[in-house]
Amino acid sequence: MAQGTVPPEPPSPSDGADPFALLGIDREAGFELVQQAREARLAALSPEDALGRARIEAAYDAVLMHRLRERQLGQLTGAAATASKREAVPSPAGGGTPTLPVLASLPNLSRPGWRLRGPTLALASGPQLWQPLAGLGGLLLAHLLLGGAAGAAELLLALATLGCALALNRRSGRFFPSIGWAFALLTLGLVLGGLLALPLSAVALPLSAVQWQGIPAFLLLLLGSLLLA
Repeated sequence: MAQGTVPPEPPSPSDGADPFALLGIDREAGFELVQQAREARLAALSPEDALGRARIEAAYDAVLMHRLRERQLGQLTGAAATASKREAVPSPAGGGTPTLPVLASLPNLSRPGWRLRGPTLALASGPQLWQPLAGLGGLLLAHLLLGGAAGAAELLLALATLGCALALNRRSGRFFPSIGWAFALLTLGLVLGGLLALPLSAVALPLSAVQWQGIPAFLLLLLGSLLLA
């Protein structure tokens, strides 16, 4: 958006409801309160209520755009007042050539709300608990039984990473951060597995070094699916 351009009125939720009322906040609420209201409303909804989550997200975006528009209008008004004061300054005594007024430059406008926010720790419940347990637990069991075959460990780890990302996205509703956390857990697990593979491979168990290396990654992906939100 170019500097000095006032954005259009932000869209309201699809059903025409007041976004402030939908989030349960007043029009003077600050960003932190808006963020907390959004998270509380999403947490109160059922994971299967896609329409309700979409309405909350639409109301949240509408409130942010409303705040941005108010901020830009205030800055534009302040710049116009500064320019008017400079034009009202009389010319220097002695008939000198008056200087042209200089308009104050507008500061860079940035949309509020873009903050790096880490995940919260909360144990999943219901389908969000038993589905990752069943899926990732089954992949871990398959890794212990078949991970020594050529390419089997890599395929099973890829499926476990995808399952973790889907579980995190279902809990938090944030797609790209969920993928990022899943790959971070995979990377950390492989690093830990690489450190433990050589000494553990000497244990009298029918597991190869590749299988030992993958076990920490499976465990971290499973724990992340159950605890991160």
